[in-house]
Amino acid sequence: MNNANWRFTGLHHLGLTVTDIDKSIEFYRDILGMELLRRRETDADYIGLQTGYPGVKLAAASFKPCPESQQSMEVVQYLTNTGEPIKLATNRPGSSHLCLTVDDIQAAHDSMKAQGVQFRSEPVTITSGPNEGGCVIYLYDPDGYTIELFQPPSGA
Repeated sequence: MNNANWRFTGLHHLGLTVTDIDKSIEFYRDILGMELLRRRETDADYIGLQTGYPGVKLAAASFKPCPESQQSMEVVQYLTNTGEPIKLATNRPGSSHLCLTVDDIQAAHDSMKAQGVQFRSEPVTITSGPNEGGCVIYLYDPDGYTIELFQPPSGA
């Protein structure tokens, strides 16, 4: 337990480093249907201090998964100080995944598959635990990030 004189007040956003901002915008906005909140390029001094890369220039785009969401996600392309891509897999320490809830996982799967999205499997029914009766599936964005779609069980 944190005994300090502060506390977290929420989750603001999730950020993903990408290789091509335009491909990522096309994927998250045009295929997944997220709302593009803003796009910008910056080389502000504070970014260099924050990232540890003085003089860095970034391109960033922020999205809202759905109108009622309080959180956003951001994709960032390093235009300078670029790094090498890492091998992403859910079983590799340091990797992560983004989980988005959907109201119809089969319809989402079929629509995205028709647009060329790569999936790890077909939708899978959860057979035990607190989400029993729900469905899940993994898919990949243009950089190989794992995105989980989750349809809660009926009545949840």
